[in-house]
Amino acid sequence: MEDFSKTVPWDYDNNDCTLCRGSCWPKKAGRSCGYNQATNQTFCIPNNHGGHGPHVALIIGLCIAAFVILISLSVAYYIYQKFDKENLTRLKVEKFLAMYKSTNPTRYTYASIKKVTKNFKHKLGQGGYGSVYKGEILDGIPVAVKMLEISRTGDEFINEVVTMGRIHHVNVVRLLGYCPEGPRRALIYEFMPNQSLDRFIFPREYREAAAPPFSMEKLQEIVLGTARGIEYLHQGCDQRILHFDIKPHNILLDRDFNPKISDFGLAKLCSRDESAITMTAARGTKGYIAPEVYSRNFGTVSHKSDVYSFGMLVLEIVSGRRNVDPSIDNQSDAYLPEWSYNLLLIQQEGSDTVVEMDCDDVSEIARKLIIVALWCIQWSPADRPSMTKLFRC
Repeated sequence: MEDFSKTVPWDYDNNDCTLCRGSCWPKKAGRSCGYNQATNQTFCIPNNHGGHGPHVALIIGLCIAAFVILISLSVAYYIYQKFDKENLTRLKVEKFLAMYKSTNPTRYTYASIKKVTKNFKHKLGQGGYGSVYKGEILDGIPVAVKMLEISRTGDEFINEVVTMGRIHHVNVVRLLGYCPEGPRRALIYEFMPNQSLDRFIFPREYREAAAPPFSMEKLQEIVLGTARGIEYLHQGCDQRILHFDIKPHNILLDRDFNPKISDFGLAKLCSRDESAITMTAARGTKGYIAPEVYSRNFGTVSHKSDVYSFGMLVLEIVSGRRNVDPSIDNQSDAYLPEWSYNLLLIQQEGSDTVVEMDCDDVSEIARKLIIVALWCIQWSPADRPSMTKLFRC
């Protein structure tokens, strides 16, 4: 038997034990037989194991239920926030498009986009922005349809529409239409059959594309065409347009390999007399971003930031190398501007080879392009030329 107070020797009457066990046995509701020494009586007491069992199970059950409810509420809140944010973005886009309706390209529905692309049959490429598909509008006019990823914000979509909707220049890709339907936003451009410049200037890319490398004369034409496009963005529009993502992948080539600047998702508009602009965060692609975009210690962000990106682009065009190449072991060779500068020193010391070309007049083109590029990528924005000044030299 169990002592209610403490364990002590106890002489008991077997009849008392029998009576107690009769009233408590079997252990009903988790009880067992006990004895109160003060009153010299037996009675039923709760069993420690059996008595706490139901309470422990109840507590565990309540904890599990609370956890499930908490997870369910969190998921519901996330879904609500996501759809609420998307709805606010959609309203923002619609409000903007209504304000600029007169200057906008053609608006398409998502159903029309599916028809234009034949249900996204012919995929041209894919990147961080989304996927590009070939399509046809009107009487079989070929177009490129860029389907934007959901992660692209409404601001980037608005940037592209408002910026490219007002641009008409031979060296800038023309925006023909757009679809603003929520997560299925799309942009329709004129079709560039030769795709992007990087397929033709980097050995690995043009080998994979089975495309012959360009002559130095053709590369010079591409550099000049790209420069004209950037100069138009900076000086030829009502508002100055800063691209902030000039790189080979964003230079598209038409049927005759004429360059056209594309992808204005990171572009920023400012007045032409505005010498500096404010930015909350760095924008662009690593290797092409001007130092002042990272840190204001180098100077103010302005149209000279595009000039820096253009300079890096020219170095890549002339050298056939990427400005960021982790496969190169020698650090002095890995840094493209230093490598290019060393080539100039070698030529000045008597070598007539800057790039792998046979003619002296061709290597002279390369030498001039390298000088222009190094002029453009100076760390201080004040020391860089404007695109207009480049054409005067």
